[in-house]
Amino acid sequence: MLVQSSRFRFLFPPIQKRIPSSLSFSVASSAMDSASPSMLFLCGKSSTESEIAKSLKINDTLNLPNGGKVSALLQSEINTFRFGEDAFNVDLFWNSLSTKRFGRFLIWSPLLPSTHDIVSHNFCELPVGTVCVADTQFKGRGRSKNAWESPRGCLMFSFTLQMEDGKTVPLVQYVVSLAVTEAIKDVCDRNGFPFIDVRIKWPNDLYLNGLKVGGILCTSTYKSKKFNVSSGIGFNVGNEKPTTCLNTVLKELSTTPNEFRREDITAAFFNKFEMLYDIFINQGFQTLEELYYRTWLHSGQRVIVQEKNEDRVVENLVTIQGLTSSGYLLAIGDDNQMCELHPDGNSFDFFKGLVRRKLE
Repeated sequence: MLVQSSRFRFLFPPIQKRIPSSLSFSVASSAMDSASPSMLFLCGKSSTESEIAKSLKINDTLNLPNGGKVSALLQSEINTFRFGEDAFNVDLFWNSLSTKRFGRFLIWSPLLPSTHDIVSHNFCELPVGTVCVADTQFKGRGRSKNAWESPRGCLMFSFTLQMEDGKTVPLVQYVVSLAVTEAIKDVCDRNGFPFIDVRIKWPNDLYLNGLKVGGILCTSTYKSKKFNVSSGIGFNVGNEKPTTCLNTVLKELSTTPNEFRREDITAAFFNKFEMLYDIFINQGFQTLEELYYRTWLHSGQRVIVQEKNEDRVVENLVTIQGLTSSGYLLAIGDDNQMCELHPDGNSFDFFKGLVRRKLE
């Protein structure tokens, strides 16, 4: 039996609410027409993954939820279309990717409803570690079934992984967040860029200079004694609205006309994630905690917890200390009582409506 786990659903960044005019009308109108299939280019880094791509195309295996159709094509067919110079460059991605498992099978689309729907809906048909990248996304998945439209310049991808220990599943989002921040550092180092300080806002947001620039979405299903996890990332690389983006900040800090490329960031993410994920699975998240706490925004942060006391709502101040073993916030009250903080499930901002559970 397939069981949907909805306890850990996290949020893509809200970008724009319209499809950008820079996208050619013929491609946009075709892809957004529900009767027209979405184009999926199936690409493999090695001959093994390339054979998988051929098989999926021949057998017409992939589809979208609710009967949505796709048109499966191979990497060799990309050049038969004109997508523009800013389309995702698969060869650039391959040149920077050095993983053994993650990211080696790539699905690229110029325009999709949701990359997350592709990998989650077709999970059992795809090799574990598959990544789906879209140049433009118009029904991105978010918390509480929110949908986001994301324009060109935003890096949007979703990938698959499989886990056996259900207790570790809620923590994998933190490994994903950490891999994003480490990937940005790596791209800066390799290209001689100024340091760009991307920070993590618990549980799933990415911030730059106090503004939200990205977010993480993790969902899971349980089947055949394994958790099938679909993880998605949305990150503002070249689209500065509605907040800011990496290239805007880089331009402010650099004296030369440098730019981040989505392909480099995506490859660097998987190179970092594969290493961090292996540490996480083999040694536990506590091995990564020091690095995570150096990257997040919350050590020592004072937050208000609202609690009902008979007919009154009482507000108490607590100080965040870190994370509990279950992935919630660990805090201490002014009475030195340790507690675990949970979101109430109703507030859009996780830090509004925190619920306290005292720890023994």
